[in-house]
Parts: sequence; C-alpha cells; structure tokens
Amino acid sequence: MRHNEAMFVSRAVLVFALIVPVWADVTYSKEVSRIMQARCQQCHRAGDIAPFALSNYEDAKTYAEDIKRVVTDRIMPPWKPAAGFNSFRDSYALTDEQRTQILDWIAGGAQEGDPADLPEPLPVKETPWELGDPDLILAMPKYTPPVRPSDTYRCFVLPTDLDETRFVSAVQSAPGQKQIVHHVLIYVDETGDSEKLDGKDGQPGYTCFGGPNVRIGIGGLLGGWAPGARTRHLPEGIGLLLPKKSRLVLQVHYHPSGLTLEDQTQIGIWFKPKDSVNKRLVNIPILNDRFEIPPGAADHEVKAQQAVLPFLTGKAITVAPHMHLLGRKIKVELEKLNGQKEPMILIDNWDFNWQGFYTFEEPVTLPSFSTVRVTANYDNSENNPKNPNKPLKAVRWGEGTDDEMCIAFIGVVFDNENLIPFRRK
Repeated sequence: MRHNEAMFVSRAVLVFALIVPVWADVTYSKEVSRIMQARCQQCHRAGDIAPFALSNYEDAKTYAEDIKRVVTDRIMPPWKPAAGFNSFRDSYALTDEQRTQILDWIAGGAQEGDPADLPEPLPVKETPWELGDPDLILAMPKYTPPVRPSDTYRCFVLPTDLDETRFVSAVQSAPGQKQIVHHVLIYVDETGDSEKLDGKDGQPGYTCFGGPNVRIGIGGLLGGWAPGARTRHLPEGIGLLLPKKSRLVLQVHYHPSGLTLEDQTQIGIWFKPKDSVNKRLVNIPILNDRFEIPPGAADHEVKAQQAVLPFLTGKAITVAPHMHLLGRKIKVELEKLNGQKEPMILIDNWDFNWQGFYTFEEPVTLPSFSTVRVTANYDNSENNPKNPNKPLKAVRWGEGTDDEMCIAFIGVVFDNENLIPFRRK
C-alpha cells in the first residue's frame, strides 16, 4: 500500500471511531436498569397500576419499541408538573440525559451488557401498600354499586378506635375494584354524626353526593385517591391530625361501567412517631363551583382564588390540582400584596389518569394579604377525544364523570399554631 493510501485509511478509521454512535456503549445492565429502578418500577411491577412489569432485561427488551414511543413523546414516565414552574420531592421525571440513554440503548439494539453490572433489585412488592405495611388498615364493608347509567356516590363510616390522638405521615386508599372506582376522598368525623346516617337505607354506608353530609372541621380532609396517585410520607415534623375515637368517612365515587362488581376499598395509614410533629398540615381547597364551559369551546378559562387572612401566615407544603376529562391545563400561583407572582404548580398537559398530591421541594411562604390563584383551561370541543359528552353540551361544576371541577388543594402549616393541646387529648 502506498504511503498516501495508508494515510487515507488511517484517517478514515480515526473518523469512523469518532462518529461511532454513543449508543454502542449503553447497556441495560449498566445504565438502563438503574433508570428503570428510579423512574419506572414504582408502577411497572407486579400488582401495581401499570399494565406490565419492567423488572428485568427481558421485560425491557420485550417492550423496547413501546418504551421508545412513550419516551420520545414524553408520555412516560407520567410526571405531570411542568419543569421550571417550581420543583417537587420524589419526582420520577426523566432527565434529558436519562431520556437520551434510553433512546440510545434502543437504537443500539437493546443490548443486555454484563449482568455483573446490574444493581441490587428492588424489594418484591407483596401487598397493595406502596410504603410497606401500614400502622393501621381500615376496610369499608363490602358493597356492590347498582349497575345503572349514572354515577354512584356512597359514604362508608370507618371507626378508627384510636385511644389517643395521632399524627399521620401518609395515607393510601386501595380501591377494591379499580374498574369502577372513579375517586376516593377521606374525611375525619369527630362528631359521630356519620354513624347516624350509616345503613339507614338497608345498604352499607349512605348516599353522599357532593360531600360527606356531616360537619367537617378545618383540616378534616385526610387524603384521597384518583387514578395515578402515588403515596408519599409528609416531610419531617409535619403531620395530619387524627383525633382519638374519631371516624373516617370514606366517600367513594363509582362511575357507570355496566359491570356487577363487589368493592371493598381499604385505607392504609402510617403514623408519625409520637412527639415528632411540630406542625399540623391542613388541606385547604381553592375552588370555583360557579362556571359554565360552553359546547364547542376549545380553550375555555376558569379562575379561582383564595386570600390569605390578615395576620395568618404559613407555608404551603403540598398542592393537588384537580379537574376531570375536559381539563387541559391548570396553574396555581401565589400573588403577593405587591403584585409579585410566585409559581406553585403548572400542569400543561392534564391527564385525569395521572394526578395526586405533590410536595414542594421548598415550602412556599404564604404572607398575610397574599392570594392563591388557580387558572384552569378546558376543551369542550369535538376535537377532544376524551370529551364524554356526545352530543356536546354546556358543562358545569359537578362530581359526575361528565361534569367538571376547578379546584386545587393546598396543604398548609400555620406559623402560630400550638400543637401541645392536640398531643394532650
């Protein structure tokens, strides 16, 4: 080979080496398995909400093309808060680097790599409880909602039988029949009024469209469940109050499915260690229940607001926006007295199937005279594939599947609250 030819070949080899795709080095064992542990396996495992598991290499390779599509389109993982509009704990959103590694791995033929590079597997989940065994499990009576073309709202009374007041770290609703359970809300009844309604019509529980139909005090919303909700512990030093001898009122919304199914939804509760809580979390709703979304409106805006009372300062710890099937975007902001706005949460691609309570990375300070504002946008047009109304109709506030809501729950702790009296009860 002549000198010039040798130089050309050497340069060609060097250029080729420089342009070899990065995906040639990405393997399941070294990179992808760790990403799936951190971002996917909390749902994609046996017995959880995802339709298939992603627990090992064979699982990931089998669904590689599906993974490519949903990662490219940013459908999965379904972390809904928009980036750059505040930050939250326990995020399972992919970073740009992780997204690139997954796509490079698939482009490179989904190579397994050396199994010796695998991380330790996550513990096998053997129960429906996301945080391990709860400290207290309560189950509603077995109930079969009527098969009819309308929604059923039923409240069930669950005595806690607690001998002392406790503070709750986390609460999880475990629907017995996810095919028919639309959502669950958990209220604390300190009066016992719910027992007077329980079973009066010969069936377990009582009808409770619109709410629990009993007096609920401040902080009386203990938690809830909607599709996609994940359970997380509250930050250190913060808890939800659960008084001794109180009752939980479990409001279950069953949507029409044409199926005759018996449900027995359960509640799992994890307590904070005694004397470890110095702030009580209170869930405050910011809502607008007087709106109408015209038929055909593709981007109808609804607003809600709640002013912070004078001399009542605090911090927002959690936020939980909520809409139904027409929802497309929802934004929560804090507006201070000087007009300055602070972002709380923005979900710019709303999906009813993925919602929950989000915990701020850093609590949001709520000064006196500030206002929490909610802005929600809805698509009530024929172009919305999730629109349940055929033909189109005007949609107003309601708890039905074909109604709508504009609400955000803000989990707040107050600066000047003294918890010692609660501990002594």
